[in-house]
Parts: sequence; structure tokens; C-alpha cells
Amino acid sequence: MLSNIELMQNVKSLKQIDVKDKRVLIRVDFNVPMDAHHNITDDSRIKEAIHTINYCVDHEAKYIVLVTHLGRPDGEIDPDYSLKHIIKRLERLLDKKVDFVEDFINNKELVLSSGNSKIILLENIRFYVGETKNDETLSKELASLCDVFVNDAFGTSHRAHSSTVGITAFVETKVAGFLLKREIDAFAKALFKPVAPICLVVGGAKVSSKITLLNNIIPKVNKIIIGGAMSNTFLKALGYDMQKSLVEDAYLEEAVKILKNAKEAKVNVYLPVDVVITDDIKHPIDVKIVPVQDVLQDFSAVDIGPATVKLFEEVIGMSNTIIWNGPMGIFEIDRFSKGTYRIAHAIADTYAYSIVGGGDTANAAEMAGEKENISFISTGGGASLELLEGKVLPGFVYLEKSDS
Repeated sequence: MLSNIELMQNVKSLKQIDVKDKRVLIRVDFNVPMDAHHNITDDSRIKEAIHTINYCVDHEAKYIVLVTHLGRPDGEIDPDYSLKHIIKRLERLLDKKVDFVEDFINNKELVLSSGNSKIILLENIRFYVGETKNDETLSKELASLCDVFVNDAFGTSHRAHSSTVGITAFVETKVAGFLLKREIDAFAKALFKPVAPICLVVGGAKVSSKITLLNNIIPKVNKIIIGGAMSNTFLKALGYDMQKSLVEDAYLEEAVKILKNAKEAKVNVYLPVDVVITDDIKHPIDVKIVPVQDVLQDFSAVDIGPATVKLFEEVIGMSNTIIWNGPMGIFEIDRFSKGTYRIAHAIADTYAYSIVGGGDTANAAEMAGEKENISFISTGGGASLELLEGKVLPGFVYLEKSDS
């Protein structure tokens, strides 16, 4: 029986079909961060889609329609989330003209009459209330624009939306783009056929968001490093007084169970031995490094300490496969970023195969200057987390299979 990872790896690729003279719709993920003036601060997600788009142009598709979301406008037209803000960057990266269609349903002829290999960007698909509801009518409208559907939006493939899942019911040819294939192959290398020892480095704010991940990953790894605010819950579960640190009291028993399950599976779990604490997170006056058993009254743990960094560095250095999901502290604040950056440096300095699970972790790796030294950085935060949890992502389920 195929594993979930193998099932998703088995989707048919864009390279396995002929797009010449075909109308191609590509679901891309251009959900890029922007500043208050709508300037793109990181265009990585656009860059990742360029290969797929250019392939369709080079292989003489009749036209290429790009569909994406930006932000969460919740079915309302919001100028702040208009894709007008990204079209110039897209044209620069493609070195090609891109036409923009604001309301494709009422202006469908603008798309259908497009000439050979013309590229069309539709306005934010989440301006349509039916998108996140996987509405059949919207799905049919999207499908009417194409002969071929290409899903290249890994970041939204864990969502059953009209532009990722619904459309597939009404298009005969539906395949994975190059980014989608790279993503699933990268996770397969780390999870399906990894080189031991395998180390999971997990952090972030909440245990509750990582319970499924931890329970699923225990049989697959040799070592687990737990940092970030979620480690506070584990430390309190072991009897340490974490004072005003973020702790999920409702998950103390679950934390104990996870530690017990790891011990039974002979998986070593590493928790902080010292932490950086402060009297006030937003306006810190007093910042100290203390052992985990000595957190001061009314102080909060905000980062891992130097002794913990050394411990974690040793564990990472002895690993051949490393999966990292979640920062070690509040790295967005400079004074509390050292632990996260040191872990990024440690992972980058190994010869291990390393994969970073998107979102804040990818940002941390980039801010640490180590983005180019990580084997693979996923473009999807929620999607990568669900992959690590062992789930089959909806965006893969309805694509054609290679052996079909």
C-alpha cells in the first residue's frame, strides 16, 4: 500500500502533457507580503511560479490564465488586496506583458479571445465569496476558461477551495506544476526515505497547533528538539514554574503523553535548559538569562538561552536529515532573536538534508542570512504542517495520477 506521501508524489506533472494550443489555467500562490504602501517585501512566491508559467509559454499554450489570492478579503472587494499591486513585479520577473482582468465572470470574453501564449492575471480570487466555500458555480466559471488546469499553489493545497479543488471536477486534464512537484518531492526525501539520524526541530507559540505533528512524527524520527513558547508548556508539565511565560495549561497532560510516547519509541527529546526572560515583552527593561528552574517572578521566557543553543547545536550537528518548523523565540524582536538565528546557522552549517516548513520559520532563515544554505524551504506554512502531520492535501487528491 502506498503511503500518503507516495500517493501525492504520484500526481501527473505538467511535463507529462502537451499544452500546445491549449487554454491553460494555473493556480499560483502570489500571496506575498507587502508594506503599508503596497510595496512587495518578499517576492519569493512569485519567483517560484515563473518556471511553470514560462514552460507553458515556451510550449505554445494558446493562453495562460493565472489565478491566485492575496490576503483574506473574505469575499469582499478590498483595494488593499488587489493584485494590481503585484502586476508590475510579475511582468518584471517574467520579462513579459501580463494582462489584468478585474471581473472575469462578467468580462469572460477578455480571456477567451486572448491570443497565442498571452498571459492573463485574474483579480484576487478571494474577492468572490464562493472561493473559500468551494462553490460549484465559481468552480465551473473558472473551468470554462481552460482546457488544462495546473495546480502550482502548494501554499493553498491544504484548502478545498474552488480554485484548488472545485475546478478539477469540470476540467479533464489536471496536473501538478513544477513547484508543487518540488514541494512534495522535498518532503518525501525528508519523511519517506530519509537518511538517519533524523531530527525534528519544532518551535512556535502553541503546543495545540503541533500536537498532531508531534504524534505523527515520533515513529519517523530519532530526535526531537522543542523550543519556542511551546517548550514552556512541556517544561511546566515537568514541574518547572514558568511564571508569566506563555503556557497552554489545557495541554499539560498532552505534553506528558507526547514525552511518554517518545520515550517508549526510543526517540530522544531535547528541551531548553536555560531561557532568556524579560519583565515586559513589548517594552523590555530587564532582560536576563536564567536556568529553566529559576525563571523570576512575573517574568516571561522569550527565547532559548546560550546553553540551550549549544545543546541544540550538538544534536543538530549529529543529524543527517533535519526538519525545522517553528522559531525558538520571539525572533521578530531583535533582542529575542539570537536563539532562532543561532539554530538557523547551526542547521545551515551541517551537511544534512534540511527542510524548513514555511511561514515564520522561512522568514527566520532568511533574516538569519541562511536561506541559500538550507536544502529546501517550503512556500507553504499550513500546507507543510499538514504534510508533516501525515495528511493528504486536498490540492493533490483530484489531480491525474502518473499511472492512470
